[in-house]
Amino acid sequence: MSASSLPAPAARQRFRRKLLTWYRANGRDLPWRRTDDPYHILVSEMMLQQTQVDRVLPKYLEWLEKFPSLTALASAPDQDVDAAWRPLGYNIRPRRLHTIARESVARYGGELPSDEETLLSFKGIGAYTAGAIRSFAFGQRAAILDTNVARVLFRVFVGRGDAKAHAMRKRLWALSETLVPYKHVFDFNQALMDLGATVCVARKPKCAACPMTKACRSYPSLSDIG
Repeated sequence: MSASSLPAPAARQRFRRKLLTWYRANGRDLPWRRTDDPYHILVSEMMLQQTQVDRVLPKYLEWLEKFPSLTALASAPDQDVDAAWRPLGYNIRPRRLHTIARESVARYGGELPSDEETLLSFKGIGAYTAGAIRSFAFGQRAAILDTNVARVLFRVFVGRGDAKAHAMRKRLWALSETLVPYKHVFDFNQALMDLGATVCVARKPKCAACPMTKACRSYPSLSDIG
């Protein structure tokens, strides 16, 4: 994505300011937002893949009570890990988490590293999860792009084209990387996800409650999405 197609610095700053102001008034109080423990962040991100927040909330707390650390998880029998996860479905996730725990114990003393390259070397940690761990656990300036974030960035800054195309995905990653601030990274990335999850939803977006309406390239046509 060329520099000329990225939002101007003033537009980026306005977006950050409006988003953070909205988040401070409307952000959800979620347990994984009260911690900077890399393992806790990893568990929440793995659980939230293809699963709604309401289903994750009780299981997240139960999981951390049963497996409070990567070391505890690494030493647990496979069947205990599968049983603890089972109600969430999509059972490849607990196996990947179990493998990450064992690898972290074997190679990194039971800790998750903070650098992107090493995080991406774990099977099961992709670009989004690595960015989430780096920004939420380590306070690093790291971009994220999940389904909710991609929807927000596409609607606000692009407006036309195939949002799921490979080239568009690269463009949205570039947008995310450009927009992420040097300060308040935790709040900014959480705010992006919250805006997509609660306001800029896939169907029947709540444009009247969105702080980005005036600058959104998809508005008012979004009102036709039902």
